[in-house]
Amino acid sequence: MNIPDSSLPRVVIVGAGFAGLNLAKKLDKSKQQVVLIDKNNYHTFQPLLYQVATAGLEPDSIAHAIRTLFKNEKNFHFRIANVSHIEVENKEIDSDIGSLHYDRLIIATGSDTNYYGNKEIEFNAMSMKSIPEALDLRSVILQNLEMALLTDDLAERKRLMNFVIVGGGPTGVELAGAFAELKNHILPNDYPDLDIRRMHVHLVQSGDHLLPGFSGKASKAAEDYLLNMDVHLWLNTRVLNYDGKHVDTNNKDFDATTLIWAAGVKGEIISGLPESSIEQNRYLVNTFNQVLGVEDIFAIGDVACMKTEENPRGHPMVAQPAIQQGKNLARNLNHIVSGRPMRPFKYHDKGSMATIGRNKAVADIGNMKLTGWFAWIIWMFVHLVSLVGFRNKMIALVNWVIQYFQYNKSVRLIIRPYHRENVAHKVND
Repeated sequence: MNIPDSSLPRVVIVGAGFAGLNLAKKLDKSKQQVVLIDKNNYHTFQPLLYQVATAGLEPDSIAHAIRTLFKNEKNFHFRIANVSHIEVENKEIDSDIGSLHYDRLIIATGSDTNYYGNKEIEFNAMSMKSIPEALDLRSVILQNLEMALLTDDLAERKRLMNFVIVGGGPTGVELAGAFAELKNHILPNDYPDLDIRRMHVHLVQSGDHLLPGFSGKASKAAEDYLLNMDVHLWLNTRVLNYDGKHVDTNNKDFDATTLIWAAGVKGEIISGLPESSIEQNRYLVNTFNQVLGVEDIFAIGDVACMKTEENPRGHPMVAQPAIQQGKNLARNLNHIVSGRPMRPFKYHDKGSMATIGRNKAVADIGNMKLTGWFAWIIWMFVHLVSLVGFRNKMIALVNWVIQYFQYNKSVRLIIRPYHRENVAHKVND
């Protein structure tokens, strides 16, 4: 990897998501050599991926170059690589650009889409965990409508204009709301010779309510908002299979060319650690985020499972635990090199929120259960200030202001047409 030797202890961080980035920013680099590794050269603000997919934001407004965040910092090195294996005894990681020794290793690889072992759904469904996947989905939406214009086959047109979203959590709800706004306010003007009323958005949820983990008030408000926006809700419905044209469920079957899977995530595990340290694709960690059963290896964020009395299944796989764990571990690693004791991690739940569309959102913040316009303003403010970089904040703000007054999602562009054969490698032998 061409990392210079140093007399300082080397801290290697794998992953530049919310957890890894906050850790790297807070580490004392005068006493530690910090090496940050990620498969991309940018950090992605994942909560707004759905807006890239539905033409609300440009992709570069939710991404920020990693190197610019650490410019002029001494004892910091960044490399683009895919880490494939950990040699625990030798304290080395293996990657596609070589091996590297570590004194302390932090795994912050985040999560990936969980298809629960169904390979056919994995191959045929669309996912949305990265900017390239969000751009693929944006292309598919527009390509489907273009093809619907060309076909005389009514059954095929119906399939092309049916969009099925699986998963009633925040991602699924926000996607469904964004699709509904496209259908109701934007696409009729873009496609005057296509009957957009025939476009149907289906949100499929296996449980009996939307937004599990939110308050009952938030769940009911989200359902009411979506129904009023002409989204078809299918509760207590599990998707059993999808072959690219037909969606099989335990309740209602659909003909659809596009199925978007937002029904779960799993930790991105790196091989090499003992099986006893892993449970359901997450590393078991103690309250200091140390991986159980190994030395000098830590895990933070989605890939870490810290079981406590308050969270017996581990903390939720969302941004706030990742951010807080990254900052706490940075403090502890700084304490180690200074000869001070570590502090256990304590999660502070700052609440949950989701937006359904213009002036429509839900927010559970402590004892406050907010819905409607005020919740929407809070959602916008929180996401705006959380974006990395002043430029990104300004681009997002300008886009949102224009969309508020004009309902104009201006990035309705097919930059790179999506072809399913390009992702055939997703199916394992």
